[in-house]
Amino acid sequence: MNSVEYKKKKIVCTQCPLGCKINVVYADADEIEIVEVKGNRCKRGLEFVKQEITDPLRVVVTSVKVEDGEIPMASVRSDKPVPLRLMQDIMKTLKQTKVKAPVKRGDVVIQNILDTGSDIIATRSVDRKK
Repeated sequence: MNSVEYKKKKIVCTQCPLGCKINVVYADADEIEIVEVKGNRCKRGLEFVKQEITDPLRVVVTSVKVEDGEIPMASVRSDKPVPLRLMQDIMKTLKQTKVKAPVKRGDVVIQNILDTGSDIIATRSVDRKK
């Protein structure tokens, strides 16, 4: 007979300005099953908790090296959230990434990073050295 392990977790929802503190009880078996959710004041909170428990997503925010730029780094971010489980691999890829100046805000630095469907885009312009 399989025994199911129940886990409790407190999650702060980031889907709206309310920042609900949500308590969730879930069964961590072959598939995760949410047993109880308390504290959310809207439906978005429930969807957020489901995503956080099963496969959390985060927006990547970092910098990449710029060759021949007026400054050595350009800030970048992902245009969509990516799975948290891939964050270390994404950061490793970005650490090795170099772009050539000029870089314009909004330029795609890496398309579809690690097959996530998310592009890495520049959030700062960097001109070429004079």
